[in-house]
Amino acid sequence: QVQLVESGGGLVQAGGSLRLSCAASGRTLSSYCMGWFRQAPGKEREFVSAISRSGGSTYIANSVKGRFTISRDNAKNTAYLQLNSLKPEDTAIYYCAAAQTYTAGYVARRSSEYNYWGQGTQVTVSS
Repeated sequence: QVQLVESGGGLVQAGGSLRLSCAASGRTLSSYCMGWFRQAPGKEREFVSAISRSGGSTYIANSVKGRFTISRDNAKNTAYLQLNSLKPEDTAIYYCAAAQTYTAGYVARRSSEYNYWGQGTQVTVSS
């Protein structure tokens, strides 16, 4: 019902920045809470950030708080994750996901709450 495609990943030096995009097609993006997760080799998939349907509520993981910012532009059917002050430990495949939520202000933080997933984009941070 909705397809998600991530872009913007790449190789950067520690301290650098990247802007990840998640373009949606199908049902309008405003129908979903949008989230970002990441997974490094040998590690569990980790919640990074999410933003409610309305855009009025966000959650950010403690590991990236103060460095990453989530946003959305429903008119463009696109969600974003701004990555600043990148560290080598941020290296992972980053996935965007869409969740049907009970209310417009709800922010989903569990992987199991998300209905649709993108293919992921690789972020590599060198030291």
